[in-house]
Amino acid sequence: MREAGFAQKYLNTENNGRLHWERGRRRPQPKVKTYSSLVGNAQDSYSPSLWARAPALPVLAALISSSQVLNKAREAGRIIAFTLALIIAASPSVLFRLSSSATTEPIRAETLLINRDTNHDISPTLRSLIQSDGEEMEVAPVQKPSASPTPPDMTSPAGAKPVEQTAQGNRPSAAIVANFDGLGVGLKGPQGTAVLRNPSDNSLAVGRDHIFQIVNTRMAIFSKQGKQFKTTGEVVYGPVRTNTIFKGFGGACENTNNGDAVVRYDQLADRWLVVMPTFRRGPPRPDQPKPGRDGEPAQLSVPGKTDQPGSATPLFVPTPEFAQPPQPRGQPTPTPLAGPYSMCYAVSTSADPLGSYYRYEFLRALFPDYPRPAVWPDGYYIPTSTGDEVIQKHACVAEREKMLRGETAREQCVIIDGANFLNNADLDGHSLPPKGAPNIMMAAGGTQLKKILEDDSILVWKFHVNWENPANTKVFGPDKIKVAPYHYLCGGQLTNCVPQPGTNTRLDAQGDKIVARLVYRRIGKRESVVAVHSVNTSTGGGGVRWYEFRVEKSRDVVLYQQGTYAPDNFYRWMASPAIDRQGNIGIGYSFGGSPNFAGQRFAGRLAKDPLGKLTLKENVLVEGGAPQSVMRWEDYTQTAVDPSDDCTIWYVGDYLKKGETNYTSRISGLRMPGCR
Repeated sequence: MREAGFAQKYLNTENNGRLHWERGRRRPQPKVKTYSSLVGNAQDSYSPSLWARAPALPVLAALISSSQVLNKAREAGRIIAFTLALIIAASPSVLFRLSSSATTEPIRAETLLINRDTNHDISPTLRSLIQSDGEEMEVAPVQKPSASPTPPDMTSPAGAKPVEQTAQGNRPSAAIVANFDGLGVGLKGPQGTAVLRNPSDNSLAVGRDHIFQIVNTRMAIFSKQGKQFKTTGEVVYGPVRTNTIFKGFGGACENTNNGDAVVRYDQLADRWLVVMPTFRRGPPRPDQPKPGRDGEPAQLSVPGKTDQPGSATPLFVPTPEFAQPPQPRGQPTPTPLAGPYSMCYAVSTSADPLGSYYRYEFLRALFPDYPRPAVWPDGYYIPTSTGDEVIQKHACVAEREKMLRGETAREQCVIIDGANFLNNADLDGHSLPPKGAPNIMMAAGGTQLKKILEDDSILVWKFHVNWENPANTKVFGPDKIKVAPYHYLCGGQLTNCVPQPGTNTRLDAQGDKIVARLVYRRIGKRESVVAVHSVNTSTGGGGVRWYEFRVEKSRDVVLYQQGTYAPDNFYRWMASPAIDRQGNIGIGYSFGGSPNFAGQRFAGRLAKDPLGKLTLKENVLVEGGAPQSVMRWEDYTQTAVDPSDDCTIWYVGDYLKKGETNYTSRISGLRMPGCR
């Protein structure tokens, strides 16, 4: 689940099966930097703050008084589960931050945690693994928008209109080199079929001969035309449960098939990376981590095995299973546990995704929601959100170099309070940033929990990891970069936003955040970072706000260009960008708004085109054929750059086929004009 901007309560939603509530917190104000002053400023220093535990009795009282939540629980037949959820809520494990700092202090990285892997090994080859039978954490959503939802606030702030692009570009569209259905309705592979729930957590990675997709608790691998396959889009493996990749590993990673798993292709090493969180605490352990306090020494987690990683072992080939269901409704809630959460990593031993993997588990004291992996030379960076009731993020980095060799590895984490949804820069291509350059993190301004839905800045942090001396690991920021003002699309996430024909149900647009990926590309001496989010437009629709930032020699980040793609009064939202080797920018996104069913489109620009414009004519990748009956649309879409040519941009997003009530994903490969 994601941070909401109002008291949004829901029970057993997609990918978590847990009770959530949300409340606002006052957000500190960061240091301000203008475009002209972003050079050579001294880095911030931070004073200590205190973490303490406190009973959650006020939260419990609020939940008891909420007839809306109780009614939903009764409707779902989950009275027992709801009661247990209240018991969990009343436990003293809810964290509250106590600080004497003034509200004008910068958002700060509160705590550095160093986690040694609790367990790691090397798997059998993926093609040999049978279906994993671990517990699943994917359940049907209970969001039921009202019969006539209140129209959203579609106001656009003064100053936003000048950066709006109100007509499509006049250059030829990007060439579509592949366009096929991925996981979802209609997909049948060697291991059968699968039924998926809303919202989809679409993740896509592309290697030299394969396309690897994960959606919620299922994964599949497709052929890519080249040396090994004659055609693109054939299912060569799957669909299987995502935790199949951890079969034989033991513990939470093998035994819990969780949603929110993400796949990346590390182009620098020609390896695959799969990251899967667990959303339910495990059994208590004497060595389990505790939320740290600022100023304390770095914390280490004890390895789970003395002989890890062990020998590489192949993954089983699962037996066919048709209509593989998510966890059925009405499952009994297990006895609450007080142990840690886990973050599970699988790093392939070669460029073959069907081969073997080095597997790692790191214990987490804080809830590891919505991991967004990013590849950087000195680590795999994984930001997560720690809960919907706090404005708090957990920014972690895993020891990439050792994980690629299958050695004992560590994970370092910092806590960042008061920050909106964070993304780490994910590297496209093979050109490296300067040695030792910190990874860049970004977040949109505003705070939905505080009902601050407009802003005119993007916040930037620099994450410097030190593996030789973890005490020197630092996160600097945020720097506040001035941009054109914006208003979260439809007021943010979990809102009735995009209208559909033939139904009163509107789709959620996740308008409160910069969405994956935050893309980094170095071309010669030029370093660019591209970010996107969804905003209201002056015509009353939804637009894709995009930015290209440049990184200066001082490592300061400055705005180079910006624009809002809004060529009509329909809705474009849930975008994902990429940069090809020539510096061209491509952006895929959802498109909809009556009389259009939700589908997927793509637009882009060439590197030397006029600033602030997507100059390529829009591609229609797939048109929707039916409305969706529930509010939650995708939680994210995804791009990936093909390592074979460093030109082809792959993109995945959802649509509904005519006559269907559940979604299908569409995977598309596009090439910008002139890039070969």
